[in-house]
Amino acid sequence: MQERFETFTVLINRISRNIKKIKNQEMAEYNLRSAHVSCLYYIYILKDATATDLCERCEEDKATISRALDYLDNNGYITREFESTKRYKSPLLLTDKGYEIGRKIADKIDGVLDAISDGLTDEERVEFYRSLSIISESLGAVSKNSSK
Repeated sequence: MQERFETFTVLINRISRNIKKIKNQEMAEYNLRSAHVSCLYYIYILKDATATDLCERCEEDKATISRALDYLDNNGYITREFESTKRYKSPLLLTDKGYEIGRKIADKIDGVLDAISDGLTDEERVEFYRSLSIISESLGAVSKNSSK
């Protein structure tokens, strides 16, 4: 049982660290961090994302997303469609600079996903993601129950 736990936690942590490392390495020349990359990616693919949408998609808290968006706004990557509405409800738009970086991020993500899928059949990949979803949901339920 202990070996199973160690294997599981080590692999999950390694995957998470590698994802953050890839994000940070790829975007270092633009002075962007992992949270910035995620925000730009989702604004790029969703076209009309709000800060609330990003919290849900990125699985980050409101403060992290707010800091990331402030950075992206102050550095010319995004703008808000309506400045007069509540900030979290206002659709976010990419500037030309943001659009270019968003496209590069999306292309890089596609390349990484292709590379990590190499060696897996379509059926194996589908089963892998199904298994990850079950594990994620189960861990979420356990964490909710253990906080009671």
